[in-house]
Amino acid sequence: MTKFLIMSSFQDWKCLSYGGLRGAGPTVSTCCVLQKFPGVMFTLSMLIMGVSAFTIQLEERTVAAGNCQFHGRHPKTRFKVEGEPVAMRCPQVPYWDSAIAHVNVTWRRNGSTRTVPGEEETRVWIQDGALWIVPVLRGDSDTYICTVRNASYCDEMSVELRVFKKSEASLTLISYPQIITLSASGLLVCPDLSEFIGNKTDVKIRWYKDSVPLEQDQEKFLSMRGTRLLVNNVSMEDAGYYRCAMTFVHEGKQYDITRNIRLRVKKREEETIPVIISPHQTISASLGSRLTIPCKVFLGAGIHSTTVLWWTANNTYVEDAYQGGRVTEGQRQEYSENNENYIEVPLIFDPVIREDLHTDFKCVVRNTMSFQTLRTTVKEAATFSWEIALAPLSLILLALGGMWVHRRCRSRTGKAYGLVELKTGHQDSQSYLSKIKEIK
Repeated sequence: MTKFLIMSSFQDWKCLSYGGLRGAGPTVSTCCVLQKFPGVMFTLSMLIMGVSAFTIQLEERTVAAGNCQFHGRHPKTRFKVEGEPVAMRCPQVPYWDSAIAHVNVTWRRNGSTRTVPGEEETRVWIQDGALWIVPVLRGDSDTYICTVRNASYCDEMSVELRVFKKSEASLTLISYPQIITLSASGLLVCPDLSEFIGNKTDVKIRWYKDSVPLEQDQEKFLSMRGTRLLVNNVSMEDAGYYRCAMTFVHEGKQYDITRNIRLRVKKREEETIPVIISPHQTISASLGSRLTIPCKVFLGAGIHSTTVLWWTANNTYVEDAYQGGRVTEGQRQEYSENNENYIEVPLIFDPVIREDLHTDFKCVVRNTMSFQTLRTTVKEAATFSWEIALAPLSLILLALGGMWVHRRCRSRTGKAYGLVELKTGHQDSQSYLSKIKEIK
């Protein structure tokens, strides 16, 4: 006899029942599990979303609590003139990955925890992460800290702003340096206007040189579309200070934005055909020693900047052929002798081994005028041997010794022969005397 349990819901009452055998516990039917599966998955999904949201909130609170990485002060100080509009972009934003979303940018003055702009400031606001001050005043001179953060990252960098009166502004400080080449046509660019121009194409820029408008001399100067000024037939007299200006309108009020440019005119630098004057085709070296082979290139009056010089080993770059660093290229040197230019790159062996004696080394130089190579090989130097050096002396001493022995032997032989003769003659005389006595 099957007995049913009383459940809190009709579905649960349907799912659980006692088994047919006495003492058997409640069982769960398969259809019941399938009916309850979507509900269980929904509950788990909601639980996971809740935990994720809680984790993100904890990360945001951790970052907001002051876990920011400070990158120091930006090296470029913003020098501005009082009464003009200023827009300062957060310096570290361009280096962020463009894929990072939900970035929050805030500004504050150095030593203050309050963000700018304040509640009552109408001439200061933040637009697209940039700090706008329209117009800027002397009291705005300060160090400003830009903070960039998202849910998991935060960093800070400071920017120094210095505001001058127009009468006190130093051209050296507030001028942007630019260079154009002699005897050519060059372009001047009115800088640091992107925040004020945006996507406008009908920007009107007014150009001046030493407070004299340049629009009246169309043959020499031509104001191009956008922020550029074309200078034709550049001469050394064109060097000096230029000023560009545009009008910016904010809330119906017009402001002048000026930029000062310090133009330097440089002479045209010409390239020449480089000539490799060293190394020699064969370099002698002792195995196990340190060796430096300089590759020296003559440029004449040509320029250094466009000439490239390097070494190869068996037609492979040295850094690839010797990854262990036993053979390396030294530091490039650029110098002048008697108003003629040279460049030099040494090849350094530390030490020389037998493998280097069978390697094809080349010095390679290239610029837009020429491409040249010079091959060199390393051979083992003849080592000094005392045995080889003493061999001739030994032969001489041996010869002298032989002559001395020979003469000594001859001298002794002569003396012995004399003694024999003397002894023989003495015996004959004795016999002769005895014979004479017998006759008597």
